[in-house]
Amino acid sequence: MSSSFASIASEIGFDIVSSTHAEENAAKRKEITRSFVSDTVTVPTEEMYQYATRATLGDDVYFEPSTAALEAHMAKITGKEAGLFVPSGTASNQIAIRTHLHQPPYSVICDHRAHIHRYESGGAAFHSGAAVIPVIPSNGHHLTLDDIKNNIIITNDIHFAPTQLVELENTLDGTIFPQDEIIKISEYAHSHGLKVHLDGARLWHVAAKTSTSLKDLCAPFDSVSLCFSKGLGAPVGSMLVGSQAFIAKARWFRRLFGGGMRQTGILAGCAAYALTHNFPQLPRVHALTKRLEASLEEIGVRIVTRAETCMLFYDPSPVGVTFAEIADRASKLPEPLIISPYSGSRLVVHIQTADSAVNDFIAIVRQLALEKKAAGFVRVEGQAETEIKDSYPRSDPDTRK
Repeated sequence: MSSSFASIASEIGFDIVSSTHAEENAAKRKEITRSFVSDTVTVPTEEMYQYATRATLGDDVYFEPSTAALEAHMAKITGKEAGLFVPSGTASNQIAIRTHLHQPPYSVICDHRAHIHRYESGGAAFHSGAAVIPVIPSNGHHLTLDDIKNNIIITNDIHFAPTQLVELENTLDGTIFPQDEIIKISEYAHSHGLKVHLDGARLWHVAAKTSTSLKDLCAPFDSVSLCFSKGLGAPVGSMLVGSQAFIAKARWFRRLFGGGMRQTGILAGCAAYALTHNFPQLPRVHALTKRLEASLEEIGVRIVTRAETCMLFYDPSPVGVTFAEIADRASKLPEPLIISPYSGSRLVVHIQTADSAVNDFIAIVRQLALEKKAAGFVRVEGQAETEIKDSYPRSDPDTRK
């Protein structure tokens, strides 16, 4: 090796592993057990690491055996013909939209809280040239067939962009979309020749909570996106499933969007480990979230959105407490609790949440409520409930999709 080349090699070389990384990773794993920010903050365990390193070393743009096996498994359990592994939920949704839509003008109808509308950077317009019709559910919980009928565009009037895709989300803000209503909407959409896509990023929770198979949950849809890093604790990746023809075209758009990856086997290994070992933990997550809800309600806190799965939204103002006070008190614990920086009203429980973290959060709110009462705070029933509900976002941007 020449001295000049050795000099260049010395400049380029970099050791990312420090002598303290093992300790830092252990600390991070402990920190995550006390975070209520999102279920995307979960980190791989040593066991997941070890399993993933046994995966194959193919190139996914050509063929990667472990990834292909995961795609086939996901297609099987969702009742679809094929699957496509993608880097993120946003990529999965946007590739699905672009694959379903062929020639504008067209529109996509969805819940006004939908991730594709609020948190994907206007992707439907940018990638697909699609107008989005965001609909506010008349029941305040989920879209109904009447909501779709009252807002969908099925017309030859050239003033409007006809709807070609109905997009639903399950769960949405942690709430479960009733399957009977999904079937009604799907049958109506299909009767008009429209496609139906599901953002099922957290569909795992629906399957666990309702004991319904993924195949049955996915049956009404032409395509479904499922995330491995939400709920299941894998570090990266989502799966898009649909027909053979749909996935063949989606694979093309994945490449066009820059989502073609190389040695994805290790990521597929993490996802496979999560399916086997982490999915069974979801009932505990649901029970812990319900305990958190019940305790807050017992203190006098108003529950804005109930804990149907892993999330709840709450309002502490009825006991005179603010989100800022809770976050401040939580940050000063010997082992701090981490509260969402985007929306203090949302609490997310995940597979790595410690029981002690929930206990500490409840204790903080209870102590603050007692302090406010001792200082003379008097609760006024119904005070500012409408304003509070409208002021706090019902979901976080979660840079996770």
